[in-house]
Amino acid sequence: MAAKVELSVSCANLLDKDVGSKSDPLCVLLQSSGGDKWTELGRSECLKNTCNPSFSQRLRLDYRFETVQNLKLGVYDIDNSTPDLKDDDYLGGVELTLGQIVSSKTVTKPLQLKKDKPAGKGTITITAEEIKDNRTITLELAAKNLDNKDTFGKSDPFLELFEKGADGKWQLVHRTEVVKDNLNPTWKKFTVPLQTFCGGDLERPLKMDCFDYDDNGSHDLIGSFSTKVSELKKAAHGSPVQFDCINPEKQKKKKSYKNSGVVIVKSCELTSQYTFLDYVMGGCQINFTVGIDFTSSNGDPHTPTSLHYMSPDGLNQYLSALWSVGHVVQNYDTDKLFPAFGFGAKLPPDYQVEYHQFALNFNPSNPYCQGIQGIVDAYRAVLPKLKLSEPTNLSPIINHVASTAASAAQTNAATQYCVLLILTDGEITDFDQTRDAIVQASRLPMSIIIVGVGPANFKAMELLDGDNGVLKSTAGEAVARDIVQFVPYKQFKDSPQTALAQAVLAEVPNQLVSYFKVKGLDPPKAASKK
Repeated sequence: MAAKVELSVSCANLLDKDVGSKSDPLCVLLQSSGGDKWTELGRSECLKNTCNPSFSQRLRLDYRFETVQNLKLGVYDIDNSTPDLKDDDYLGGVELTLGQIVSSKTVTKPLQLKKDKPAGKGTITITAEEIKDNRTITLELAAKNLDNKDTFGKSDPFLELFEKGADGKWQLVHRTEVVKDNLNPTWKKFTVPLQTFCGGDLERPLKMDCFDYDDNGSHDLIGSFSTKVSELKKAAHGSPVQFDCINPEKQKKKKSYKNSGVVIVKSCELTSQYTFLDYVMGGCQINFTVGIDFTSSNGDPHTPTSLHYMSPDGLNQYLSALWSVGHVVQNYDTDKLFPAFGFGAKLPPDYQVEYHQFALNFNPSNPYCQGIQGIVDAYRAVLPKLKLSEPTNLSPIINHVASTAASAAQTNAATQYCVLLILTDGEITDFDQTRDAIVQASRLPMSIIIVGVGPANFKAMELLDGDNGVLKSTAGEAVARDIVQFVPYKQFKDSPQTALAQAVLAEVPNQLVSYFKVKGLDPPKAASKK
């Protein structure tokens, strides 16, 4: 499910289009729907008589990491009451991606009337926030002296927890497991998103029902009680809280009735469960590295059958895959300097040594390229100078990026996460060394994306992906977490450019969150507030 983001917008030094007063600005948010088409997602309120508006109406939209979400924000001077903006004065706008906004959290850009024509000194500032309560509630519940509802044996109790919805109806939020034949049960500790549990409202009415389980579904009510999270929270620091479990029918019949047992809240803990957005907006940088296969199995780049052959439009499968994936990822690195490497080739001037890893720009001391365009330029420049060779070894570049990830891990902070994109034709020589490298990398802040270029069957790559089973090293050690995503380019060759990026990047957010969660690392800005 996509995350929800809201944008707050303010402007400064807007053009003054009104005579005798200042402009009456409004901001509209549009998202690209392909080509030259734009879809309106929302508008701010119209503010009267100001050239420095700060809009209170937030602009909301869905956020997806795996796609480039091109946005346009336009500011208009509203002169009438009609919703059509065509008859209102355009004060300027800006085009940018949602990835750029969330990675910086706050972006200020100059307003433009049209391309390369500034709107005076006008600027627009956009701030992004995820609209989500990221807390969870973890409860450990028990009961004692519950009524026995069974003729033979003892009750089989379980709990159902409800919140009172806005419509006044009780909505089920959690059901515990059944504890068989026990009047003093302890249920397993469980965790529920606080948004689900009580809408994030610690004072919202809650109800717990305790039942005796029956196989036919006609569970017998043992008793109920009402509470709220603020009361459950009192069960902290080893001091449990207990509630009388009341059966209304028994209470009516017996004046001396006290309860049908008690439910004990042994512990109640509220914790933050951070999302991918929390980390990138909190200051975590994604370090993107590219590795390109130049082995001879790709074919002579001068012949049209080669995977490195440049078509008349200056592209091939390697460059198309690089554009698709890199175009998304580059938005999450503020300096957009990406190390890029080749492997499996012999280099000038002597062409004697087979390189398993070399800087694509031929500058080993500074292998960084400026943005994806910089990598493309380096690739086009270096291709005619290389002699494609053997073997196809993936482990050297994986280990290289893993060393960077290991350095990031030593900081013990969620400030950096590495993503390695490998573009290869599928032949692999060092399979055992590669899976050993992946198993070691699975313990680091790192993900590996492999795009298979060409017609090969890629069975070895599918094994590295591990989706159909846990990948293990040669010593039998299993990966700590799934960090490899493999996709064959041929499945997307005739699809829109965005389709490949969605397929290969969809798992990265969960991989990043899972690593930092296991390590107990909060987003940098959240950690600094503790």
